[in-house]
Amino acid sequence: MSTIIVGTPVVAGLGELFITHGLSKKVVVLFDEHTRKLYGDELLKTLAHQGFQLKELVVPAREASKSFSAAYRLYGSMIEADVDRSWNLLAVGGGVVGDLGGFIAASYYRGIPVIQLPTTLLAMSDSSIGGKVAINHPLGKNLIGFFHLPELVLIDPSYLKTLPQREIYSGMSEVVKYGFIADETFLSFLDLHFKEITELQEPWLTEAVTKSAFIKEDVVEKDFRETSGVRATLNFGHTFAHGLEKLAEYRHLRHGEAVTIGMVCALFLSHNLGYLERISLERGLSLLKKFRFPRGVLKRRFLDIESEVLLENMFSDKKKLDKKLRFVLLKTLGEAFLLDENVENNAVLSAIDEARTFFSGKSVHSR
Repeated sequence: MSTIIVGTPVVAGLGELFITHGLSKKVVVLFDEHTRKLYGDELLKTLAHQGFQLKELVVPAREASKSFSAAYRLYGSMIEADVDRSWNLLAVGGGVVGDLGGFIAASYYRGIPVIQLPTTLLAMSDSSIGGKVAINHPLGKNLIGFFHLPELVLIDPSYLKTLPQREIYSGMSEVVKYGFIADETFLSFLDLHFKEITELQEPWLTEAVTKSAFIKEDVVEKDFRETSGVRATLNFGHTFAHGLEKLAEYRHLRHGEAVTIGMVCALFLSHNLGYLERISLERGLSLLKKFRFPRGVLKRRFLDIESEVLLENMFSDKKKLDKKLRFVLLKTLGEAFLLDENVENNAVLSAIDEARTFFSGKSVHSR
């Protein structure tokens, strides 16, 4: 499995770390335009001082960069720079850069090592870990990709200070997800310290990030290729979320915002199908009520969408099997499972309707 390192500054002594892990000091460094501006000069200078040979690549900071056309352009730049199998790729950014960089590393020369340096809360706690890398297709998100574990995941919570509040809440959705699916005690910690974490206060921030990263690593180690159903529990709320993201054209709604909505739907579905007790449902909803959305986003991207339309778009989710939707539900807080049986459309629609009622207090949930 990957080696996960959490610290500040996490790139100190990177040269020795590469040598310890049998990695060459020839590195393609992939940024997006934002991470290049924020961290590029200092990071490249640090690496150069540590004796690295570098090739810098930059992509636009948007979901559309996870595409064949972007990958094809980057392949060309690497070929022209004589990058071969002896090189590594360091992905510096959020989920887009991490996914794109991992996809390129998995396919270039039939696979070169990838090192993830996540710069968003969502990437630190979730997307940079576990080795699922992909690009998008107009008909669906993350449909084309590989399993390609990073050699290293380098997490520096101080990078989060540059993020807008919207990105913090988006990332927090995945952090909370780990409490729901695997650790009730962690869920209680997040409920108690939600304000401190979203305000990036220490030591709560680093504890939340570290715990999330290692919960995901543990789940991935048990079921790397998602064959037993264990890894699928990481998709709690995501079947609903991916339908919302498709409706938002993968750009008007953050992934974490969609997951927050999706987890509310999944909580109601878990309860309505007889798995989750009412008291646990209410406790979970109480935590999710603390999330905030930019003004108007919740209304346009969920409340104004007909439940039937959302259900139709959920069928583009790659997690469906034999044209049936697959749902991750909760038996109790901290214990998730993949439901093998088919769920009637009416039950799904009811859960969406109840989630809409839950979120209808826009003055409470918007900022």
